[in-house]
Amino acid sequence: MAPDLAEVEVLPVQPRLHGSTSTAVHVSDTKEDDLTKSEETSLYDGRNPLALAPREEPASAGDSLLRFFRLRKQRERIDPDAIATQESVFDGPHAAEYQPIPEWENIRLFDPKFRWTHREEARVRRKCDFWVFAWVVVMFFALDIDRFNIGAATADNLLKDLKLTQGDYNLGNTLSKLGFLIAELPSQMIGKKIGVDLWLPMQLVVFAVLSVGQFAMKNRATFLALRFLIAFFQGGFIPDVILYLSYWYPNHELPIRIAIFFTTKMFLIEGLLTLVIGIASFFMLAPSPSQTKARWRPNGFLTEREAQIAVMRVIRDEPQKATMHNRQALTPGLLWRSAKDFDLWPMYLVGLTYGLPGVPVSAYFQLSMRGLGFSTVMSNLLSVPYTVLGIIMLLVIVALSELINVRTWVAVLQNVWYLPIFIALRTLPDPIAPWSYWVLASLALAAPYAHGLQVSWASRNSGSVRTRTFSAAAYNISNQLSNIIGSNLYQASDAPRYFRGNTIILAIVCFNVFIAYPAVYLYYGARNAYKEKRWSAMTVEEQKHYLATTEDEGTRRLDFRFIR
Repeated sequence: MAPDLAEVEVLPVQPRLHGSTSTAVHVSDTKEDDLTKSEETSLYDGRNPLALAPREEPASAGDSLLRFFRLRKQRERIDPDAIATQESVFDGPHAAEYQPIPEWENIRLFDPKFRWTHREEARVRRKCDFWVFAWVVVMFFALDIDRFNIGAATADNLLKDLKLTQGDYNLGNTLSKLGFLIAELPSQMIGKKIGVDLWLPMQLVVFAVLSVGQFAMKNRATFLALRFLIAFFQGGFIPDVILYLSYWYPNHELPIRIAIFFTTKMFLIEGLLTLVIGIASFFMLAPSPSQTKARWRPNGFLTEREAQIAVMRVIRDEPQKATMHNRQALTPGLLWRSAKDFDLWPMYLVGLTYGLPGVPVSAYFQLSMRGLGFSTVMSNLLSVPYTVLGIIMLLVIVALSELINVRTWVAVLQNVWYLPIFIALRTLPDPIAPWSYWVLASLALAAPYAHGLQVSWASRNSGSVRTRTFSAAAYNISNQLSNIIGSNLYQASDAPRYFRGNTIILAIVCFNVFIAYPAVYLYYGARNAYKEKRWSAMTVEEQKHYLATTEDEGTRRLDFRFIR
């Protein structure tokens, strides 16, 4: 039989602070041993509101990485039929202040008393990975068609065929990044209004048609125009994808999945296939866990119970996700309030500077290989080693960041990696041996790429759907500004060693390693300490009053804590 309520030890709980952990509920070991699977049903089917799993440390992305690739089996660590529902603010004294808005698309499945097992949660996660995440990865393949194949084309005499100068090539790259930058916020606003499940396929179809049009490029004008237009219709894709996945996954499961997106650059897909993927995406993407049924999918891919598990595990992880529905537009006023959130500005700063050193090396890799005497085929083949190594490093740093639970000192590793490489590129005598340059350039491009980590970091530090929508776009805008600057650091007058450009890059690397990242770490530490001091000084009743009456939103709330 289910344990008596007297056997369930319920400790006093404080609201679960975002980014923090707490121990709130423990089930008696003696009674837990007596449970059978049929008896557990009464525990997790919603009829016993006190039945919660013994509080564990939150699952990390490192653990998620091992489980994602089936390198660790959950049943080796925990009984799969034990209760998986973890304590959250919905089980504490402030639960009433965290209720979803009535318009939230998943409101019919919201039930703080709902319970489920680890086996059920694993099944829901697998279904989400198969039906949602896998198709998003396919869409990401399509996105990368033009983001990376331009480099391969330069090795096959693209500049000569179109009668372009190095300045024209730099301008094309600049216009491409500018297109991305301009599209970020408008794309987010459109996605929030009509739903990202519709807006993402629409973007794919449009830039697929434009990508096919590259076959008709004849001169400088068509090259520049298509570089801008393709990027413009790709611009909002990444932040829109992140917003979409946040409907399906808790925060700790997002970093590894975002990191996997950025491994797709090793694949090139033709524009016509991208068009097919775009059209198929209209039918593949479901708006939310509670809306998986459609005319072409009458039964959906989640049962009613599985949909409720998907909803509740996300909303327990971050209640703020229920403060807006998925067809609720962002007004200019809401955007302005999000833009004024200075607590996200440190993330935009590192977004501007962290990846800048690798931009010119990447843009000129194939051209540099050709200039050093390698053939077209060899120049493209020489990009394979750094691509493979870069994928490995990307997955490693995302897992590492969650295992040690400190984003700053993991994200800075990309620039720590850059430091000796650019010292060598700046100081080695001229001329440099072709294979020596290839080794240094390849190592630079295989740096542990922090973008996926920092995208999820900015998302987790946003504090609300409104701010998350803006911050995803703003972070990517800062990243595109970085690409614009980086695309112009190597100039023809500085060729072939680009000593002047590499001197500037070395200064940027030092700024990142010794100033930018340490400042971000200290800033978020100070903000957390300030919030904790004020929150801890309140009684439980004062905390309830604050939550019921405060006009603070998102990161301004005293119950919010930053990940650093």
